[in-house]
Amino acid sequence: MGTAPDMIAMTAVSAAIERRTAPATALGEDSERIVRACQEMAERFRDGGTLLVFGTGGSVADAQHVAVEFAHPVVVGKPALPAVSLATDMAVTTEIARTRSLDEIFAAQLRLLAGPRDIALGLSADGDCAAVREGLAAARELGLLTVALTGGQADPEADHVLAVHSDDPLIVKEVHMTIYHVLWELVHVFYELEAAR
Repeated sequence: MGTAPDMIAMTAVSAAIERRTAPATALGEDSERIVRACQEMAERFRDGGTLLVFGTGGSVADAQHVAVEFAHPVVVGKPALPAVSLATDMAVTTEIARTRSLDEIFAAQLRLLAGPRDIALGLSADGDCAAVREGLAAARELGLLTVALTGGQADPEADHVLAVHSDDPLIVKEVHMTIYHVLWELVHVFYELEAAR
């Protein structure tokens, strides 16, 4: 039998894993929604579209991660697909925030840079980020395919909402990472299937 600290540590590990089990299981139950999003993303890429990714706070790093995964695939033989993170240019984002509002930092860039063949992917760990909501709304107005990776209880307007059912932003971010790796993998599957026809 372990010591009291060992038992406390084992209980903490079990609890940490249990908090992640339900959101990860729900992701598997959402597979049809994920497949549809990937099919439509692949179609946009085949039509010459670009993936425009955005998020605030910790989701800035996720947006950058998604963009580099698509633009510079680490799997040999997979095609690079055009992707840009709208959260990386501090001069642009801070000037938009200064002259318009923080909520406009992505919407303003999308209105300037995006075309109707493009894809907008917004990430928000709590699902309640005004800048991400405004970016998705602008993208919808422009005719982009919109994909939202969210958490919490919010339900943003998007063509595809891939929600992590947890109020813990750290768990949401962990599951988001799994989702966007699955998106990358399946988009390539559908992209390559069409190319082979």
